[in-house]
Amino acid sequence: MPAFFLISAGIFSLTACLNIPPTPTPATHTPTAITPVTLPYPQPAATATPRAYPPATSPPTATPHAYPAATNTPRPAPTTTPPPHTPAPFVAYFAFFPGPPLPTATATPAPTNTPVPTPTPTIDFQAVRAQLQAGGQDLGFVKIGFHVGLGGNMIGLSDWMRGLDAAGVPFFLKSVDNAGPLVDAQAIAQASGVPHTLVFRRAGDNYDTPNYDLPPAEAANQHWALHKAALPPELDPNLVWIETINEVDKGRSAWLAEFALETARLALADGYRWAAFGWSSGEPEISDWQSPAMLRFLRLAGEHPDRIAIALHEYSFKADEIGHDYPFKLGRFQLLYQVCDQVGIPRPTVLITEWGWEYDNVPGLDEAMRDIAWASALYAPYPEVKGAALWYLGPGYNNIADKAHIFMIPLRDYALGHYFAVPLRPAQAPINPEQYRP
Repeated sequence: MPAFFLISAGIFSLTACLNIPPTPTPATHTPTAITPVTLPYPQPAATATPRAYPPATSPPTATPHAYPAATNTPRPAPTTTPPPHTPAPFVAYFAFFPGPPLPTATATPAPTNTPVPTPTPTIDFQAVRAQLQAGGQDLGFVKIGFHVGLGGNMIGLSDWMRGLDAAGVPFFLKSVDNAGPLVDAQAIAQASGVPHTLVFRRAGDNYDTPNYDLPPAEAANQHWALHKAALPPELDPNLVWIETINEVDKGRSAWLAEFALETARLALADGYRWAAFGWSSGEPEISDWQSPAMLRFLRLAGEHPDRIAIALHEYSFKADEIGHDYPFKLGRFQLLYQVCDQVGIPRPTVLITEWGWEYDNVPGLDEAMRDIAWASALYAPYPEVKGAALWYLGPGYNNIADKAHIFMIPLRDYALGHYFAVPLRPAQAPINPEQYRP
């Protein structure tokens, strides 16, 4: 059960789904009237007494070996040349909020620099943050964003970004081999100052994993030089995180810890933001976080939260059960924070650079939005978790882009209409997975 409370000006109710006490709507905010619909998404009730969070020094409630490893069906790598793909026409979705609709787009995106109206946000997030902080809490946003690539179906992506940015809502965007969306995103961030989270990765056999046959420091220097040379120069290293490895060999965690430590030092010296590992869903083992070399790396990451991050993947591997094996797959980031808390290391920045259900499938809209609402509640109390990239708007994988694309407008409107009351630093949400069990 969540230890914090979703406060919504939208139409959904976490309390209805999870039977948690509701949080009062801030007295100074009157949301725009909304016509309810029958979709069973979370929406809190109107009055309640917020539950207090333990102080930052509270000990973790779980033991170091509380979670077994997850059963993991590896996601096959994409083919070198994706199959031909024609994006489905974009259909705007407006079940959530009244107001001016987006025009229906064709498969050919509209010219850039043409503003498209978006629904007026129903929440003054700046006022809500001030009121929450005055009461000893802080504002948490919906953190689910998108994973894109070369091709696929990204129609309306710029409008999604600009709609959230205009409301002051940070978005999360990861792109592989395609700097274009990130160039657009970083321009938006530079103009507004909203702390959006942007991630770039160069893919391919030489880029995905380092040379395990070399000593880790030597491999780190070679691999870092390879990625630096391939980094699109138009990306701002002060705004864009660079993810250089992907779904690494979990049997080499000690080697990878030394590799990560050296790569982190190189990234810091060169002025980049670097995200380590890209562990597959269900990995690594909790003992892998506890080796001496890994603890040295985690301490360095904890000391540089704006420059060094941990990249994780969280999939359920089931389109009809987002919480399958929770917290062994989704929610596994809590193991990392449990270890850090126990040894006195600041919780490092986490980027969930792939998130979802199956590598080539997603559920229908109603079920997907319920799952997104639950995951948003799971990640919100942890400010170090910057967001999760929903898989996938890129090419291949049984044309998953067209299936996932239908979430774009509902997800935008959900993020514009919902927020969470979370611990105000230096207080921290406790590591107790049972609080968030779906």
